[in-house]
Amino acid sequence: MTYCVAIRNEAGLVFLSDSRTNAGVDQINTFRKMHVFEVPGERVMVLLTAGNLSVSQSVSSSIRMSMQNTGEKSLASCPNMFSAAKLVGEAVRKVHQRDAESLKEFGIEFNVSLIFGGQIKGEAPRLFSHYSAGNFIEATDETPFFQIGESKYGKPILDRVIGGGLTLEETAKCALISMDSTIKSNLSVGLPLDLLCYERDALRVTKHKLIDSKDDYFASIRVRWADQLKKVFNELPEPGYWS
Repeated sequence: MTYCVAIRNEAGLVFLSDSRTNAGVDQINTFRKMHVFEVPGERVMVLLTAGNLSVSQSVSSSIRMSMQNTGEKSLASCPNMFSAAKLVGEAVRKVHQRDAESLKEFGIEFNVSLIFGGQIKGEAPRLFSHYSAGNFIEATDETPFFQIGESKYGKPILDRVIGGGLTLEETAKCALISMDSTIKSNLSVGLPLDLLCYERDALRVTKHKLIDSKDDYFASIRVRWADQLKKVFNELPEPGYWS
């Protein structure tokens, strides 16, 4: 399984993904779930993937190959992010048409979830969440983040913290705490992590970090977050219902 989260705010976009895949307790592998598509100075787009690994790899490879084929409709030629999101959905449906029946014969469900976002010159950064049917929804001011994969463990901190006025650094910190909560509660999510912070109107990738077990900052916030939670818990009064 995996966990990916992406957050949109006035400062830009934050994307975070783990890299663990799990086919049983004795078969745990590392595959990166973040795919970056960039035309510096003109557009930056990021795709996060969860679900069946072969399906998600087929979708991301199809999208990347279309960018390399001159004359083919691709993320490099879409006039806006909505058109780009439609193209991602079309890629999902093409893989479904090709593979779904064959997978079904072997008892394997066609299962893929995607988060797709970025900015094309001339419009604001936008963020979308795609489903297995290729349909999608867009983030709004009221719903500024999307999660895919093992989402329930990391959602409470996002619900409480994410809102207007946060910097990209603060947003990234919240995403990392959300990831730590998920790693703590679910063995199918794990390091290394891909963190990308996209600054509004930069139109190029400037902040992309691979976080592994030796990363001092991530290790420090994991310890401090756990310590502070215990501290706050101990400071809360007892229920006193039966006093």
